[in-house]
Amino acid sequence: MITRREAALRLDIPLEMARRHGLPARMSEPELAELDTHPPAWLAQSRANRTGSRPVWVQLTCEICGFTEAARPKKWWPAFSHLSCSHHAADELPVPVAGFSRREVDGIGSRFVGIVDTPPGS
Repeated sequence: MITRREAALRLDIPLEMARRHGLPARMSEPELAELDTHPPAWLAQSRANRTGSRPVWVQLTCEICGFTEAARPKKWWPAFSHLSCSHHAADELPVPVAGFSRREVDGIGSRFVGIVDTPPGS
């Protein structure tokens, strides 16, 4: 049995959409395969409307310990140079290139800090 969240991840749809269209809290692998192979109208329409410009889900991975989590990307997320769990120290990451400035972005996923290195004059 898989959870609704895992089903949404595999179908590449938002969790809210899975709830709204009645996906059960738990479903079997064959049920998910059937849904993916023969999508109902709402899922077929969702796939047809996807522009591909922004992913529905992204995989976040800590560069220090390797912890991973799937998350819905936010519009305000910049392009990260590095990602780490919030409990790691900043000196555990590679040092920025000489002259680059570094800033931290909190609140990425459930436990990540995004690091953005920017060149001088940016």
